[in-house]
Amino acid sequence: MTSLRIGLTQWHATRDVERNLDLACRLVADCAADGADLVLLPENGLMLGTNTEMRAAAMRLDGPELSRLGAAAAAASTTVVLGGVKLLGADGVVRNTAVVFGPDGTVAGGYDKIHLFDANVGGQSFEASGVERAGDQPVLLRVGGVTIGLTICYDVRFPELFRALAAAGAEVLLVPAAFTAVTGEAHWETLLRARAIENAAFVVASATVAGSPDDAFPTYGHALAAGPWGEVLADLGTAPLACRVIGLDLATVARTRAKLPVLRGVRPAAYARQPVTIAANQGGEP
Repeated sequence: MTSLRIGLTQWHATRDVERNLDLACRLVADCAADGADLVLLPENGLMLGTNTEMRAAAMRLDGPELSRLGAAAAAASTTVVLGGVKLLGADGVVRNTAVVFGPDGTVAGGYDKIHLFDANVGGQSFEASGVERAGDQPVLLRVGGVTIGLTICYDVRFPELFRALAAAGAEVLLVPAAFTAVTGEAHWETLLRARAIENAAFVVASATVAGSPDDAFPTYGHALAAGPWGEVLADLGTAPLACRVIGLDLATVARTRAKLPVLRGVRPAAYARQPVTIAANQGGEP
């Protein structure tokens, strides 16, 4: 496959799981009608509340919510990536998992978020590690011969993960998110474009967006796609419900990597060495 059509989505997610699920299924159908090979749904799109509320509402892989989303994928005959859901495993542990549904509606696999959002921004404390357990395994997805790297939200601040995915063959990097409004305003576009530029890859990032004073925390929106040269291909702004199908020309990745072969220039052995400190003393100080 030399091209891939990805459905970029955004909506105002609330604590109402059924409402959120209705919106998710609607956008899957809309994107598929526009020829999407893959539809990317945002992190916490099915339930956005406080940490305590989201943990209490953790879903199961064989539960009715994900079964309905799988049915939507099957009806649309397209791959769907639920960008992040609090998933209760058979081991009783909650993880933040990007669940992949194949075009037949079955669960093809998933990625457990590696970097958990333990931070204090906008006057709020976000202690994700108190809710979920971090993953430890990078994951690639293959769709129609295209290699896609899976990440979730806060992962975008850790370029090491993105470089590992690109080095393993990823041409497209997914960053589904529920980015806070404060950090989004400051960093969202810059981080996404940086990950695209340094890996000469497409970056596609679906998002939730603020819509009510009752939200557990305001999220930034601006679901965005960037090209391998760092150019913004789409930005859904602050629309409370939106989608756009973007055609990605994978030959652009090859051309960009040929012009700027950054992946061939990576030197992990050098980076692993302890830095040497040089002292530039002044005024005769020892």
